[in-house]
Amino acid sequence: MPSGVQSAMQRILDRMVEQGETGLQLAVWHRGRLVVDAWAGAAGRNIDGRSLFPIYSTGKGIAATAIHILVQRGTLAWDDRIARWWPEFAANGKAGITLRQCLNHTAGMAMLHENGTMEDLADWDGMCRRFAAMPPFPAPGSERHYHAISYSWLLGETARRADGRPFARIIAEEVAKPLGLTGLHFGVPESEMHRVQDAEAAPPKPPIAPAAPAAPPKSTDIIPGRAIPSWTCPLEALMNNPAVRRACIPASNGIMDARSIAKHYAAVIGEADGVRLLSDATLDEVLANRPLPAENGRARFGLGYGLSGPDADPGAVFGHGGYGGSNGFADRRYGLAVGFTRSRMNGIGTEELFEELRRCLGCPDGIPPAASDQRPAASGQRPAASGQRPATSGQRPAASGYITAPAPPCSPD
Repeated sequence: MPSGVQSAMQRILDRMVEQGETGLQLAVWHRGRLVVDAWAGAAGRNIDGRSLFPIYSTGKGIAATAIHILVQRGTLAWDDRIARWWPEFAANGKAGITLRQCLNHTAGMAMLHENGTMEDLADWDGMCRRFAAMPPFPAPGSERHYHAISYSWLLGETARRADGRPFARIIAEEVAKPLGLTGLHFGVPESEMHRVQDAEAAPPKPPIAPAAPAAPPKSTDIIPGRAIPSWTCPLEALMNNPAVRRACIPASNGIMDARSIAKHYAAVIGEADGVRLLSDATLDEVLANRPLPAENGRARFGLGYGLSGPDADPGAVFGHGGYGGSNGFADRRYGLAVGFTRSRMNGIGTEELFEELRRCLGCPDGIPPAASDQRPAASGQRPAASGQRPATSGQRPAASGYITAPAPPCSPD
C-alpha cells in the first residue's frame, strides 16, 4: 500500500480525533488498488478497520447499484412502472410512477405518514401498505423532492416483487458477496452487533436566527418536514434503536465500514479484485444529468446517485453522502473510489479531508456529493459525520488545526 498518502490521511484522522471526533474510518481505491485503509478513535474506543458505523443516506448509492445490477440482468427496466410489479401501488393516482422517477426523486412520494414511531420503519410490509395507499404529491415527474426515507420501499419492494428475494438479500448476494464485503449491512445480524458504533450527536451550536422567507410559501413547503418527520428524530436515536439496526431501510439505515463503501464504488467504475458490478454503458445512462425544466440545468441527480462533477460532465464524480458527514463516491476520471465513516454527527472536516486526499493522489477538481437528509433548521437537528491505523507508533500529532496546518508531503506511489 502506498505509504505517503496512507500516512498523510492517517495524520489528518488523528488530528480530527484530537479535535473532538470519536471514531472515523477512511478507505480509498485508486486505479484498481487499495491505497488508504485508515482509522482513528478516541481513547477508550475500540475502533479498527472492521468497526461498523451508521452511514444514513450514504447507503442510497449502494442500494441504487443493486437496482442497476437487476436492470443489467433484465429483471427490471428503469422505465418500468412500479405498479407492473407491485399492483397495489397503482392506487390513488400512482399507476404511472416509474422506477426512474423513484431513483431520481421525482416520484412525488417523498412524504411519510404524519404520526408514527421509529419502530414503524422496521415494519417492511406495514410501510409498503402505507405507500401503496398513499396519493402522490406533487404530481409524479413534475418536481424533484428528496425522498429521504421513502426511497427504501419504493425501490426495495419493487425489486423484491420482480426478483423474488428480499431487498437486503439482493444487496448481500449481488454486491457484498461477489466483493467479499463483510462490513456492508442493511440490517445488522446479531453476531455483528458488537462491531457497531453508536451515532453520537454533535456538540450544541449557538442558535441561528431564521432567515426571512425569500418567496411566498408554497404548498410543497411541507414536504421536507414530512420526508423526515419529527417522529424519526433525533436521527442519532433512530440509528441507535435496536429494531432499526436489525431492519432493512436502505435509504437511511446502512451500517457499514469504510472499506466496504470504497470497494463497492471501485467495482462500480472498474474492477476490484477482478469483480466489476456495472458496465460503462450502464454508468453512462445512470449518471446522465437530466434536470427538470424548472431546474434550469442545475439538477445534480442521476439515477440513485448524486452528481458533483464539473458542469461539462456532472456524472464524472458521483455517489452519495449521509447525515453527519459519512460519504461514498467515485471519480471516473481518475479511477478514484472513497468510503468515509464517522460516529459523531457533525459533518466537520469532510471536504477538507477529501481535498487533501485529492492533492496527494493528483486527482483535482471534484467535491463528493453532499447529503440531503438533514432535518429542517426549525427541528433543531444537526448533521452527522465519519477512522485509525493500529496504534503501533503510539504517537499523536500536535493539536494544530488540520485544515490550516501545512500539508505534509505525500506521494501516491
